[in-house]
Amino acid sequence: MSVVNMAKNIKEIHPNDLVIYKVGAFYNSYGKDAYILSYLFEYRIKEVELNISVAGFPKNAISKVMARLEREKINYMIIDTRNNYDVDKKEEFGNLNKYTEIFEKSHKTVNLRKRVYKIEEKLLKELDIEKIRKIENMVYESRKV
Repeated sequence: MSVVNMAKNIKEIHPNDLVIYKVGAFYNSYGKDAYILSYLFEYRIKEVELNISVAGFPKNAISKVMARLEREKINYMIIDTRNNYDVDKKEEFGNLNKYTEIFEKSHKTVNLRKRVYKIEEKLLKELDIEKIRKIENMVYESRKV
């Protein structure tokens, strides 16, 4: 079974926990969890099989990620894909869990970032100085108000 399919199954059981999967030298999260990681750490989201969102980071960043999740009071679990999907670590905050609240913020923010990235890609691809000037004027005009 692929990691994505296993992630879907685990997420059904733990819908309010951010699930992080150890995959080789990296850690990945899928779906809603990817949005939260992207929001909190500005990790880029990629689309993988079946249009599932994934955000990942190198294993040397795991302590920073865990510390932030704990500070934000987000339930999380770390699962090792190489060890039969055993749970390596689990942190729960009970009624204080802010998973849903943080996801709602992250979903809005990450979707806005995606739109900005698309605009940036288009501008860089076309390098149309007139379009860039128009956008700059709009940005600078809004500052004057």
